Amino acid sequence: MSQKKIFLVLIAISTVSLLLHHGGHLNLTLEAFWLGCPSSMVSSTQGSSGPSAKHTSVAFLKTHKTASSTVQNILFRFAERNNLTVALPITTCDHQFCYPRPFSAHFVHPHTTPPDIITNHLRFSRTELRRLMPNNTIYITILREPGAMFESLFTYFNQYCLSFKRVPNGSLETFLDHPWSYYRPEEKDSMYARNTLTFDLGGDKDRPSSEAPAYAKRFAAEMERVFSLVMIAEYFDESLVLLRRLLSWDLDDVLYVSLNMRTPDSKSSLSSENTAKIRAWNAIDSVVYDHFNASLWRQLRALGLACVEREVQLLRQSRDRLVRSCFGGHLPPLRSAAQITNKELRPWQPSAKVEIVGYDLPVNMTQKGHVPPRDECLKMIMPEVQYTRLLLRSESLRIRKRFPLRSSQQTLRTVGQVRAHKESPAPSLNPRPSETMARLRLSQ
Repeated sequence: MSQKKIFLVLIAISTVSLLLHHGGHLNLTLEAFWLGCPSSMVSSTQGSSGPSAKHTSVAFLKTHKTASSTVQNILFRFAERNNLTVALPITTCDHQFCYPRPFSAHFVHPHTTPPDIITNHLRFSRTELRRLMPNNTIYITILREPGAMFESLFTYFNQYCLSFKRVPNGSLETFLDHPWSYYRPEEKDSMYARNTLTFDLGGDKDRPSSEAPAYAKRFAAEMERVFSLVMIAEYFDESLVLLRRLLSWDLDDVLYVSLNMRTPDSKSSLSSENTAKIRAWNAIDSVVYDHFNASLWRQLRALGLACVEREVQLLRQSRDRLVRSCFGGHLPPLRSAAQITNKELRPWQPSAKVEIVGYDLPVNMTQKGHVPPRDECLKMIMPEVQYTRLLLRSESLRIRKRFPLRSSQQTLRTVGQVRAHKESPAPSLNPRPSETMARLRLSQ
């Protein structure tokens, strides 16, 4: 045997030995090995530090009706596992940062500063976010095809947005035939009725038609300079591959179940004619979406589509294993809010005309003798409003424990001083014990 062949055999033996050393992660790593995938794409969850530390400073612009609640839940759980602070809205803003007003750092609850992650709804302001977040923050967002998104907005906000509410019989087709008969640009909640993505991103939703094409291209280019990743809802798992790689996270860090969904009978199928009308009415959104959809696929092709597809399969397999571990084999059944016995798992309902479903724990999981799901499992299916409140209670409790003898004003000043002197190095990734689930008592 030649020296070259002997060398290759030794390399192969060493590689297999290394993979065997990682035990349960052998299959995951072998898949990537045989495909020639970059190693950072398949870092295992336990016992692997990877080539670089996990990135922990993230600003996620949560857009409307784009699967953003599912991304938010991923970020919430990552923050809790890794002892990170999530910026949360002040009480008067409810669970959003006083949307639709442009974001201000003053909208952030002082008990949640200085933050590592921000992910609740806000209208984007780069200047204000840079004031709040660390210098090494990575900015990400998610977009959805304008036709499907607008149909969802029309159904979801039909009792809030006057542009929709005044349409006879709540007909989307009627609105699309003569949108200017119902739309008022300066009216309350008008941002749901035209170019919602552009508005959420801080842009001008009502740029005159003659200027819209050029403006949309400039705006998309500007957003590309700000956001390191723009996810696409239609390719959610593929987007997660890029997200995980960008942040140097483990596969288990991006596992999820879908949240904030409508019942099938509340969805309308769109004809190609109505889809074209929606895209014309939301012309700026359409240009921005097309720009970033193309950008996403350039990034995926650069990684190698075979490798991406393999990691998507691994992601789904890992998610299925987690679901089996959490809930005894299958996801809890989807139920309407009225049918969900645990109020902490009931999703917010926008109106009586649309039903948002959530997950209910199986009856046999609440009977005597059965072990209740872990905190992490329950939080995977927890709606945004309840999870936001839970995190705020947790952070407030932490502040009170840290400064037990200080008055409220002194505490706020101290927190402000900590924020002013925040250093950029990533915080410790040792999780702190849960301070909230005992208080919340997620029992049936």
